[in-house]
Amino acid sequence: MIFAPLSPLLRLPLVQGLSQTALLKMDAETAHGATITALRLGLAPHQSHPDASELRTALCGLDLPNPVGMAAGFDKNAEVPRPLAQMGFGLVEIGTVTPRPQSGNAKPRLFRISAAQGVINRMGFNNEGHDAAFARLKGQRIPAALGVNIGANKDSEDFVADYVLGVNRFADLADYLTVNISSPNTPGLRNLQGDEALRRLLGDVLYARAKAKTRVPVFLKIAPDLDEAALDAIAAVILATDLDGLIVSNTTITRDTVAGMENAAETGGLSGKPLFDLATQRLAQTRLRVGDLPIIGVGGIHSPQSAVAKIQAGANAIQLYSALVFGGLDLLDRIKRGLTAAVRAEGKTNISQLVGSHTADWAAGRTLG
Repeated sequence: MIFAPLSPLLRLPLVQGLSQTALLKMDAETAHGATITALRLGLAPHQSHPDASELRTALCGLDLPNPVGMAAGFDKNAEVPRPLAQMGFGLVEIGTVTPRPQSGNAKPRLFRISAAQGVINRMGFNNEGHDAAFARLKGQRIPAALGVNIGANKDSEDFVADYVLGVNRFADLADYLTVNISSPNTPGLRNLQGDEALRRLLGDVLYARAKAKTRVPVFLKIAPDLDEAALDAIAAVILATDLDGLIVSNTTITRDTVAGMENAAETGGLSGKPLFDLATQRLAQTRLRVGDLPIIGVGGIHSPQSAVAKIQAGANAIQLYSALVFGGLDLLDRIKRGLTAAVRAEGKTNISQLVGSHTADWAAGRTLG
């Protein structure tokens, strides 16, 4: 999520009168709401030039102008996918959306770890539900791939049935769907990553997809806290299905990288720069297990260098989120310029030629530093 302090917010006319000091004092969710409002009113910058040809990316049959996306969690209720695409994201993922509206966990539930450029959240899938998201997205066309991230209601008697409802509702509307079973903030949700539960989940979800009018690509979003044995089991399950791809990864419940820092003891999922090494190692380890299966790499990307590293570790596309708090909205443009420069520096013609070039190093524990 983009929370206060919101450096990009300072560049929007809606709030130019606010000082950074004021933003630092603003409630995090209020600041996030102001950002959504500014985007909805068309106050965000539009990309003024086409992306470099080196960034054109094919992903599960989708033709992307670039491989850099906005991760789920920012636009939970599908309010601003078009403004985000006009800013220059190649893919925009809304949600997580659940069948019924839910308020999420009690506040406060967002915590900044500014010294480490990290964020802890325990939002709990707060969203307005399928009906609201569907109404906003119906008939909308955006200049990017539209992903819908589906989840389960906290009080649902059958989590799997909730995911099937998500497929049924959005299969003919989304460019891709993400089955999010990796949030640490819904009790029991991560249990769906276990062998038998995952077999049932994917069986039911992919059967629902097969019955839809449109064969929408389906991604599975997994946690970075899985060990290698768990990755072995997940790979064995998914490779026996026609799942289209993986998103690696969600937030982490570990705190090693921020131990002793302000707010580090808060429960919830840690995102931002402190997550980068763990998420990227898990990405590489997953790549070694799933061959050429498409992977979207998420977690801790905070600079052009880290974006290039995520691609080299095995990501076909990447997504940003928490780093925009600290890097500003112009981080998107800097990352795309960095990816283009990396392609040219290697004497290549397309970003796809860098995918997985350092997978073995990252799987063995390499770090960005």
